[in-house]
Order: sequence, then structure tokens, then C-alpha cells
Amino acid sequence: MKPKKTTKDIELAKEPISEADLPISKTKLKAEADAQQELGVRLTELPKDRLLKLNLPEDVVTAVLDTKKITANGAIRRHRQYLGRLMREIDTAPITEQLARWEGKHTAENAYFHGLERWRDRLINDANALSEFMTLHPTTDSQQLRTLIRNAQKEQAAAKPPKSSREIFRILREITSPENKNESGEDFEATDTDE
Repeated sequence: MKPKKTTKDIELAKEPISEADLPISKTKLKAEADAQQELGVRLTELPKDRLLKLNLPEDVVTAVLDTKKITANGAIRRHRQYLGRLMREIDTAPITEQLARWEGKHTAENAYFHGLERWRDRLINDANALSEFMTLHPTTDSQQLRTLIRNAQKEQAAAKPPKSSREIFRILREITSPENKNESGEDFEATDTDE
């Protein structure tokens, strides 16, 4: 004999079940744990100065630095699992974002560096580019930039290493860094024009 349905059972059956009410599957939990462990492994590949810039808890920093001392395969595997457990206890979103920025995957940073490269190439190859750059950034030391451009042109002609070209790039980066706005208040990327 079937039990009779009460009005309460009927009301519960009509309510939609949200994803928040459902238990998390073991597969999803395992995937998240693997992602946290992989992030911990990525941290072990960073140089110490970058690792310290991430503002990680002290136990995580210590565990990451200890990884380089471990050589036995089984111990490495266990230590990676330990790193994964530590990573699950902290917010990893800012860490992932900073790692992406450092790896050059951050779109805005990529666009900024490509803009710098275009400016550098234009300054070296186009005689009018320097005057255009100086109107956008009047506080720039034009004499130093002119000398570097001349040296870069000589290096290109002689097929020498691009020492002056690199120096021009460094100066452009200092002048136009995102923290420094030009006099019109626009970002550097907005002032970059291609011919």
C-alpha cells in the first residue's frame, strides 16, 4: 500500500531545487583540489623575490621554499599534496591573477608592451616620430632619446646587438608607465597611433 501524499509533500515537490542546495559531487571536489595543488606547484617554480611579492601566509611560503630541498619522488608527491591542502585554506584568486600578469597573459599589460614596441620601432625608423612623441610627453629628455635613436640606427645598420633599442624601450616604459599619466590625462595606450 502506498503512503498518502500530504499537502506538505506536494508543496515541496513544486519548489525548484537550486544548485546551492545540491551537495557538491566528489568529482568536482577532486578537480578543485587538483587545481589548488597545481597552483601550489606553480608557486614552487617562481623565484624567491616574486614569491615574497604575493603576500602569502608564512606557512605557505615556507612549504614552497622547502619543496626545492626535497629530492625523493614519493616525498615530492606527498609534499605537493601538502601544498594543495595549504592552498585550499587561502583565497587563491589574487594569486592566480598576479601569476597570469607575470606570465604575460594579462591582456592590458600585453597591449601596453606592444604599444611600447611600436613606439620604439617608429622612433628608430621614422624621423617625425620623435617630435610627435615629444608633443605627447613634453617632460622627456629629448637629447638623451635622440642619442639613443641614433645609436640604435647605427646598431641596426651594423647588425650589432640592439643595446640602444632596449634602452629606448626601458625609457619609454618609465615615461609612459600606467601610473604616470600624460599631461592630457589619457593613458599611454590611448595616445599610441600607428601609421
